[in-house]
Amino acid sequence: MSPEPTPLIELAGVGKHYGPVRALDGVDLDVRAGQITCVLGDNGAGKSTLIKIIAGLHGHDAGTLRIDGEERRLGSPREALDLGIATVYQDLAVVPLMPVWRNFFLGSEPTTGRGPFRRLDTAAMRETTRSALLRMGIDLRDVDQPIGTLSGGERQCVAIARAVHFGAKVLVLDEPTAALGVKQSGVVLKYVAAARDAGLGVVLITHNPHHAYLVGDRFVLLKRGAMAASHTRDAVTLDELTTQMAGGSELDDLRHELARDPGK
Repeated sequence: MSPEPTPLIELAGVGKHYGPVRALDGVDLDVRAGQITCVLGDNGAGKSTLIKIIAGLHGHDAGTLRIDGEERRLGSPREALDLGIATVYQDLAVVPLMPVWRNFFLGSEPTTGRGPFRRLDTAAMRETTRSALLRMGIDLRDVDQPIGTLSGGERQCVAIARAVHFGAKVLVLDEPTAALGVKQSGVVLKYVAAARDAGLGVVLITHNPHHAYLVGDRFVLLKRGAMAASHTRDAVTLDELTTQMAGGSELDDLRHELARDPGK
């Protein structure tokens, strides 16, 4: 039996403090190629802090962060991106009035010509955007339309396709279905699975256990900055995951408190 490949990203006992406030403490996380690791938790659970550490926005105070088996301390988002870690935030950071193809290449625009005759290669950007989206199964009506005219689900899918096209090895998605309806959420999850099938290691941050269980291979539950549970898919059911996410015994206590007294 061959040994399991080295994780693309490995966190061991990682913690982060902001003065006296413990935002994250003792978190373990593996991100592997061709797998989706879901990080679940309510508001204030530490999900945003975890994203910032992986994305290079904030350094960790404790524990170890390894990328491709090498211990690192990321100093900036650019450093993370250069190492193949692409983060898609909930607000997407797009320019709504710009066409889809301009947003697709934003910050990485190819040029043609030399010297004073150098200019943006708009034809190449249009064609590359169209073909890159089609490879992910995304068939937009027109890549010249402003990206702000797309639905929230379509914008998320463009961001995922962009990360795949620019060679990301790890894709971190911050609550990609939080503001979407059922149908659009399903579309986004389909492209999250497509990124996994393209060989990327995906970190899906969510508070929705149903969405997580549809696509996830591994599940990490955070509560008040600490790990509440960690499971592989074959070791937990959706009901168990939902119960743990909801607080388990805390939910039972609340149910008893809210129950009506039949004698009244």
